[in-house]
Amino acid sequence: MSVFVEQNSSICKFTGTSSWVILSSLEQSIKAKIEAVGVPLREWDINIYRGVLTGFNDAFIISGTKKDELIAADPKSAEIIRPILRGRDIKRYEYTFADLWLIATHNGIKGKNIPPVNVNEYPAIKAHLDKYYPQLAKRADKGDTPYNLRNCVYMDDFSKPKIMYNDICQRLSFCLVPENVVCANTVYFIRYNQHINYLLGCLNSNLIDWYYRTLSVQLGEKAVRMFSIYVLNIPIPSPSDDVEALIHKLIDQRIASIDNNEQLYIDQQIEKLLYDLYGLTTSEISYINTLYESSK
Repeated sequence: MSVFVEQNSSICKFTGTSSWVILSSLEQSIKAKIEAVGVPLREWDINIYRGVLTGFNDAFIISGTKKDELIAADPKSAEIIRPILRGRDIKRYEYTFADLWLIATHNGIKGKNIPPVNVNEYPAIKAHLDKYYPQLAKRADKGDTPYNLRNCVYMDDFSKPKIMYNDICQRLSFCLVPENVVCANTVYFIRYNQHINYLLGCLNSNLIDWYYRTLSVQLGEKAVRMFSIYVLNIPIPSPSDDVEALIHKLIDQRIASIDNNEQLYIDQQIEKLLYDLYGLTTSEISYINTLYESSK
């Protein structure tokens, strides 16, 4: 056993007060380069928000059929019904829509002088919510009235494109979601940013998936928790305008593509650009590529 340890061990230096993970010398080198070159995500002028917590999903999250019924009874209902995504709906670069809808009786945004939704102006929706009034009244997560959702100062950010990701995942999976789509509380989202396509490509890369596992809380062998304190510490390299424009274009093509081979080719192109930005050596690149090829 002592001979095996002597031949296969590596020295790990533990410094500072941050969390640590045991890595080989090659892995330590990759991690150090990512951290030396990258700018933590928190410095990219972004905000990360959690999805909507209703306090009673049975009342506020409805099927497409129920949505149609409410709109047929009162067309004005459409004003406050929004498509909603859950954690299980979020995939890498895409999402599946389960035809679920949120009754967005928000509690207003006081800083922007936006008043709470007055449910009396939406009689069909009020009649629906009245069926659950005892549960709505006693829930902790409510607004000014039992009909309102709790305060959510970032509700307006749902009206813009954003990057969404689920709170627990087997592999880092971020997707671009269009305006007016909201998410449940098992999903986080990064509000719109001028670098949104570039960030999306970096965050979905094998390299960042590998790196994140050196930071985060892991569940079992593969799953990770996407706590914001860790996500905000992901180091993203600052690219030249030309490289960012290229990745932006590749992401547009990736999102539009339905061909698996084309998607894989685009992923490889983005990965190569990131390897170059972080300054990885041939052996370091080979290590990451082999690791993810074997995990397919």
